[in-house]
Amino acid sequence: MLHERAPELSRLTAALSAATPGASTVTVLSGPLGIGRTALLRELPAALPGEDVRVLRANAAPAEQHFAYGVVRQLLDSMLSGASRQDRERWRDQPGPAERLMSGIDDPAAFEPSPEALRPLLADFCGDARLLILLDDLQWSDPASLRWLVRLVKEPGDLRAALVCSLRDGEQGTGHPLVGQLSGSAAQTLRLAPLSLDATRAVIAEHCGPGAHEEYVRACHEAARGNPLFLTSILLSTAVSGPAPTAEQARQVRTVRPAGLRERLASYLRTGPQAVRDTASAVAALGGHGGPGLVPELAGLDEIGYGAARRALCEAGLLADAPEPRFTHPAVREAVESALSVVEREHWHAAAADLLFSSGRPADEVADHMMDVTACGHPWSVMALRAAADDALRGGAPENAACYLRRALLGHRTQDESRAALLVELATAERGFDPEACRRHVVQALPLLTTARDRAAAVLRIPPLLLGAAHSSVPELLSDALDETAPFAGEDAQARETALRLEARMRHCGHENPGELAAATERLRGLGDQPPVGSAAERELLTVLVFSATLVGALPAADAARTAGLVLEREPAVPGGAHTVLPLAVITLFTSESVREVASWLSSAQWPGVPHATDADGVLLFAARAFVLVSQGRPTLAREYVERAMAAADTDWREASMMILTTVALELRDTALSEGILARARRRGATGLALTASLQILQASVDAQRGLRATALERLLACGRQLDHSGWRNSALFPWRSQAVGLYQRLGDDAAALRLAEEELAWATEWGAPAALGRALRLKGRLQGARGIPLLRDAATVLRASQFRLELARTLVLLGRQLGSGAEAEAALREAGAIAAAYGAPWLVEQAEHGLGTARAPKAAHLTRSERKVIAQVNRGLTNQEIADELGVSSRAVEKHLTNSYRKLGISGRHELAGALPA
Repeated sequence: MLHERAPELSRLTAALSAATPGASTVTVLSGPLGIGRTALLRELPAALPGEDVRVLRANAAPAEQHFAYGVVRQLLDSMLSGASRQDRERWRDQPGPAERLMSGIDDPAAFEPSPEALRPLLADFCGDARLLILLDDLQWSDPASLRWLVRLVKEPGDLRAALVCSLRDGEQGTGHPLVGQLSGSAAQTLRLAPLSLDATRAVIAEHCGPGAHEEYVRACHEAARGNPLFLTSILLSTAVSGPAPTAEQARQVRTVRPAGLRERLASYLRTGPQAVRDTASAVAALGGHGGPGLVPELAGLDEIGYGAARRALCEAGLLADAPEPRFTHPAVREAVESALSVVEREHWHAAAADLLFSSGRPADEVADHMMDVTACGHPWSVMALRAAADDALRGGAPENAACYLRRALLGHRTQDESRAALLVELATAERGFDPEACRRHVVQALPLLTTARDRAAAVLRIPPLLLGAAHSSVPELLSDALDETAPFAGEDAQARETALRLEARMRHCGHENPGELAAATERLRGLGDQPPVGSAAERELLTVLVFSATLVGALPAADAARTAGLVLEREPAVPGGAHTVLPLAVITLFTSESVREVASWLSSAQWPGVPHATDADGVLLFAARAFVLVSQGRPTLAREYVERAMAAADTDWREASMMILTTVALELRDTALSEGILARARRRGATGLALTASLQILQASVDAQRGLRATALERLLACGRQLDHSGWRNSALFPWRSQAVGLYQRLGDDAAALRLAEEELAWATEWGAPAALGRALRLKGRLQGARGIPLLRDAATVLRASQFRLELARTLVLLGRQLGSGAEAEAALREAGAIAAAYGAPWLVEQAEHGLGTARAPKAAHLTRSERKVIAQVNRGLTNQEIADELGVSSRAVEKHLTNSYRKLGISGRHELAGALPA
């Protein structure tokens, strides 16, 4: 269906009516590639209702340009294909060209018709009707046919003939003298305009049905620039099915590269003149770099030749009419490149790199072209690639830097210190996203380095694999480097810093060895009450030592918090922290309940969007903030940060971040969230005892919520045995006992529950953190029933000194229930309800009110329709993002509906939603 071509159809109808015997009319349709000239010619006869017209058609093509009278043969063939049997027999009886045509003689030399010779045949064909000759792509017509058409137009005889031909802008044949003569005789030239936004909307409705979102329509219009060919190619590539196109699908429109359009454009370019092809190749190779002055130089054209070639590309609709040469659509560049052979592409990129370098362009522009060249023989190639890698690292793009450096290594085969420097630089780039490749390249560099200082610096490029299982070669590398550096540590400040950092890495490699942990604890005690923290190396060592002591519970929580706090005071939350030992200090502070210190440290963090920041930094930031929020009794906000961390790639989930997130999930008791974290861990692959134990505890929590209590208990006990074997006694970090106590009790083994509760209380008393001690007291007090009331009172007293206010509320609710009645019970329940209300915990408010006898029925009837839909999806087991995709809303909207639902239903979170929605 034609859109917005009514004015052209009206003028073409008038031109046909103006054709009289002896006076033919010529009309030219012009415009760029894909503007719709062919479609207009195809639909023109059907748009002439009531007109007595005979139609002849022909389509010229580059491959047939040297076939004499090829267009004339097509015109006559179209006449024969629609003729009746009687007409064909009558024409066969006429002598001359018609007879030879009817006899099927294809020899061009034997078929040289003149307009005079064919005029009787055409007159017989038309009778009293007008003759409409439609010729597509006039510029590709063979010269013999062009001469025939020129003579027919000048001497039509009694024919009332109207010639309508299309002339594509920017084609090589447009300048042919005969084409110019024929188009010059045209009474009018109609240049087809691009489709408007309304016409674009109508085309989309034809392909996808009505109701497309306005943003989708605008995206299609902007991407196609009103070109019908571009528009239909985009619509066929996106292939929207089901409901009408949405706003979200607009992003796909802006990035799609239609294969059919690419092939059509490539076919056009292959038939173009050399200057046009070279200009297009130069624009594609430079990719917007270098400005308009470099394009003609790269194409090897003078000002006049370049101007003509550029004008041809602009007229064809492939090049934007702007000062900076750029293609109108990304598919154009792909078409240019696909029209080149592999050797030709390399030639253009090598020439572009050479030109950009000699013009003083930025290193990354030069390096981008060198990445597409197999062999760079320039003496400056390695230098340019290293400079581009350095810029990429400073700009926060380590993957790009690694690509540049790998390419530089291909051009530097000599096994010398220069190659070692490249390997170390590559390892530096890879340390944030591929630690194993980093280690491998450091190992390759070490034999080429000639000094102990350089070898030690190279080994330190290997990032500490926090809480994970390091490669077996890493401890040996660290030990060898330390042995080489230690003799100089006493006399050289830099050597001392290096030695301290190597020691820190070595000690952390032994964090699963009880003997190494004991040695680390002794080393920490040897540093005294005021350990040195003046240098980065001293702080790195101190962080590893205090974390080791925290794992085994070898010092009180207050001492661990004070020591880790000394580090955090001097280490701001800057980008790159996820790849250092700094997360160990954060975990130590969380374990010792110094949440305010971490919250203060996080308040200055600006990792996302900052140069040098990686996505791993962002995950650590989100995890730490989620822990702070859940500790402060703000579960909804904590869940939001966990969801943001879940949006990151698997490779950005480092062991320390995953440990913090598992702790948050345990506090939230959200089964779907816990399963999401567990699934992520399985995909990534958990290594090391710390993360394995944390995930086992989280899996046990999920099993228990599903009613698999025996399975959960067996999992927890196995985890406890693993932790004990490594000497890891800290239950605040790995709370397996507290969960096992509850499971023993539910399974009816009160003796085993009490034994574990007493072990937990003994450890918590030694550790001394208020929340850990309060929980342990509450755990044992709950087991002892009425005899446990003194323990519950003690727990409440201890928890009043804790920052974990919701732990106090839980304890007061339990105390009030155990007391049953009386002023103390009422006071405990009222205080619990007030704390729970202040910290946004409606489920605890409900429990307190129930104990007071003032509980209100959940306001399920007041749930909105959207809230009910979201709850229904939650009960299907969907995550927030999956619900958002299902309902066509944002994840933030889903979170808002859930938060309102929790408040209205008086529940704590997702795990209590099952069955909450009335039938």
